[in-house]
Amino acid sequence: MAITSTRHILVKTKKQADNLKQQLNNVAAFDRLAKKHSLCKSSAKKGGYLGEFPPSRVLKAFDNVFFKKPLLTVHRPV
Repeated sequence: MAITSTRHILVKTKKQADNLKQQLNNVAAFDRLAKKHSLCKSSAKKGGYLGEFPPSRVLKAFDNVFFKKPLLTVHRPV
């Protein structure tokens, strides 16, 4: 069974998400930006890390990114 390990940065607007995506160029940048900007405080403390989970454990929109897009890539805002 496939398992994903993922990170996120939760923000209020698409404009904020697009701005943050432009600033991402490596994992260290993601970690720093998640800690500074994410509204999800529990994952922000861990650099946006959500943990590991199998398909269908999250919303379909997230499943489509987590399990159907290339690995180790920062994807568009969902």
